[in-house]
This record gives sequence, structure tokens and C-alpha cells, in this order.
Amino acid sequence: MVNSVFYHRGTEVTEKEGRLTSSDDEYRIMHYGIIGGGILGMTMAHRLAQAGQRVTLMEAAPQLGGMADAWELGGVTWDRHYHVTLLSDQHWRRVLRELDLDDDMQWVETKTGFFTDGRLYSMSNNVEFLKFPPLGLIDKFRLGATIFYASKLTDWKNLEQIPVADWLRKLSGSRTFEKIWLPLLRAKLGENYRKTSAAFIWSTIARMYAARRTGLKKEMFGYLPGGYARILKRFTQQLVDEGVEIRTGAQTRLVHPTGFGPVMVQSADHRSDEFDRVVLTTPSPVISRLCPGLNEDEHQRHNGLQYQGIVCASVLLKQPLDRFYVTNITDAWVPFTAVIEMSTLVDRKEFDGNSLVYLPKYVAPDDPLFEESDASIQDRFIAALEKMYPHFTLDDVLAFKVSRVRNVVALSTLDYSNTLPPMRTSLPGVFAVNSAHIVNGTLNVNETVKLAEDAVRELFAPVGAMSETVALRDRPQSVQPEDETLVLTEA
Repeated sequence: MVNSVFYHRGTEVTEKEGRLTSSDDEYRIMHYGIIGGGILGMTMAHRLAQAGQRVTLMEAAPQLGGMADAWELGGVTWDRHYHVTLLSDQHWRRVLRELDLDDDMQWVETKTGFFTDGRLYSMSNNVEFLKFPPLGLIDKFRLGATIFYASKLTDWKNLEQIPVADWLRKLSGSRTFEKIWLPLLRAKLGENYRKTSAAFIWSTIARMYAARRTGLKKEMFGYLPGGYARILKRFTQQLVDEGVEIRTGAQTRLVHPTGFGPVMVQSADHRSDEFDRVVLTTPSPVISRLCPGLNEDEHQRHNGLQYQGIVCASVLLKQPLDRFYVTNITDAWVPFTAVIEMSTLVDRKEFDGNSLVYLPKYVAPDDPLFEESDASIQDRFIAALEKMYPHFTLDDVLAFKVSRVRNVVALSTLDYSNTLPPMRTSLPGVFAVNSAHIVNGTLNVNETVKLAEDAVRELFAPVGAMSETVALRDRPQSVQPEDETLVLTEA
């Protein structure tokens, strides 16, 4: 039974029982193998399946989700890493609408703290900013002017040629750089901040200002009751309904084309599969290892990218630490990057009335912290919390769990966009699309979805155009302008 017929760029496209077919050979159905079942791989599978393509999604972990997956902590199931949705995250929110979840989003005003010189300050509005003791009035003016100036820049390519430290020191002055910018850069990048371009901080500020709600000037963050566990469950079911074959626990060992025919994917369990096209969404060093047939330049580009990893502790507490969603930390003795108190955003009923705190530390992939035991990390992190929050004691801790991911984000080094490996590889039918290709934005779920959709549209043009038509055809005729909210830290 034919459900509908519509035309896309002059080509008749028929939807029958949820699948798309076309009279144009250009739109012939291919079998896509997608390696990596994070949000990037899931979104690509979703858009390709919408366009009537056959898709197999392979993920090495026991479940889909990647960095967005959930786990159990003290009897509570919630996100393994901290995530937040902004009102302006239109790419991600479009996916949530397709999953019938966007209407359930909860939007909350949050507060931001700053821990510096051993003291905790609120930095949630302009008045508090002006009262911030560590900076003088001129320092504050230059800091505000730097952020405003960066928010108005559009030519991010030029910023790739300027070291971020030089750029910030010139705009904000040496005192503001040493007191504010440098500790924040080191917290996020370690000593690799010396290799990072000004495009890094520009993209962070751009996301901040893209989220500012005109007139309100308040931080409004969103979460879905049930967290990403609920999102991933619904997204997985959507993929199944669209005909996507999902394989979890599928560790890929080798990807290589067979002449001008199909692409062979060999798994660690000695299984071999053939696909018309294969898309790898894994970190670049993994892509280089899985595809030995890439040319020398491609191997150099993939292996030349410098990644930052994360060691992130989730802590379930009997009571809150403070009132801030995020507390930025500039004191070097603190062993973690920030304090993310999720229960200032999420209703504590989601945590059985308790408080959930994330303590992230961004480090290089070979940092010794990856080898440190959970017990040792817990001792050091809890001791720091006791020093930062006098009312907090070890007795408040209900559960403590550590996540370790070595390759999270590629550093935006000088001339970054010109050193990226190509998405279309030299191997016939093999494509490499990963978070390193987010060149003018910060790594977050919204940018990941945008990358997935752009890649499908650009790499597989006819198919991408069809999937875009399907995704947008039911959009209401009246589209509201993007809401905005103030974000003082990367979500």
C-alpha cells in the first residue's frame, strides 16, 4: 500500500510502508555500514533510513549512545557524563521532536559560580560580575569587551592562525588573562592551551551568545525527565522501526574495500560483512588503525590530531553542595576542572531526593590519571570538596563512580581546518566522519547532530536531500525564531 507520493527536485519519490523509493537510479538503495553508535552514528543512520537506505549500525559497547549513554549510580540511573540542552539547540531539538520528546523538556533558570583564591563567588548576573573581587573595574570592562567583541566576529578562519593565549592577553590584558582565562584554559586543555588557536575560545563564546534570550539575560537550560536513558531508548526504537539493523558489542577489527565492489568489515569475533558504503564515526586514531589502506597523508592527518580525554566522577550526595549548576574553578590545587551540580537543574526526584554532582578533569589521552584507581581518585576529589565546601563531609557521599574516555575532543590547534583528514577517504566507498570535523563550534550534542546531517547531505547528496525533505516536510508552516539563553560555560 502506497502511503504518499511527493516530488523532490523533479524526481518522483514514493513512500510505501515507511520506506522511500524513487524512479531515479541516482537514488538507488545502498547498504550502509556505520561504525560507531554514538549520537553521530545514530543520527546518520536515522537520516539515511528516512531516505529509504538500508543501514547497519555497529557499536562496540553493549548499548548505543557513546558519550551520551547512561549508567547506574547508587540505585539511580542517569547520564554517565553531564549534558544540557539549550533553547537554541535547534538541530538536536528537531530530532527530539521527531522522537515525540521535545514537548516533555523541562526548562530551568540556573546559576553560575566561580571558585577562585579559595573562595566561592556567584557570577550569575551583571551585578554580581561587577562585584567580583578578584578583578578590578578596568579588568572587568576588558573581560566583558572581549566576550562582546568575540560574539560579533564571523570570520573564524582568521582566528585559527592566532594562539588563543596571545589573542586573549591582547584583548583582556595580562591580569585578566592570568586570573581568569589561563586557569580556565588549563582546566579544559592542560598545557595544550599553548598549541590551541583563538578559534577555540571564539566557538565557546559563540555558543554562549547563540543561547542568549533577548531581554531576559538569564541562563535557561533544559533536560528531559528520565535523562538520556529515556532518549536513547526511544531513539533506538525509532531506528528499529525505520529498519536499521543494530549490532551492539560489535568490535570492528578491519575495514577494507574489495576492488571496485563492496567494502568489507571484519569484526573481532571473525565475522565479515560487505557493504556498499562504510562510514566510520570513531576517533581519528581508531580510524587510522581500522583502515590500513588509507594513503600516507590520511594516516598522518588522522594520527596528527591531538585529542583531549576526560576522567569524570559522578557523585551521589545526600544533600546539595550549593546553588550553582556549574562552578568554574581557577585555583590550581583543585584536582578537577569544575563542579557540575546536576540537581540544581534536574528535579531531585529523578535522584530519589538526593543530589548528583559531576567532577570532570580534562587531560591528555596518555595522562597518568587514566591509570589511577577509583579509590585514589575518590580520596583526592572528596578531600578537595571538603576544603571547598565546609559543610560537606564524607558521610554525605552515597555513591562515587568514575568514567574514563581517552579521546573525547580534538584540539583546535593552529590552522586546524586545513589539517583535518577528509571525510571522503581514498578508499572507494569508505568515509570518515567524526567529532574532529566540528571545526567552527564546540563539541556538544547539537553540533554533533548538525555534523551528521551536513555529512549525509554533502557526502551522499541525493540521499541526503531526500532525508532532509522527509525530516522537514511535516514541520509547521509557522516557525518560531530561535530562543536564546545565557550560557557561561560549555554544556
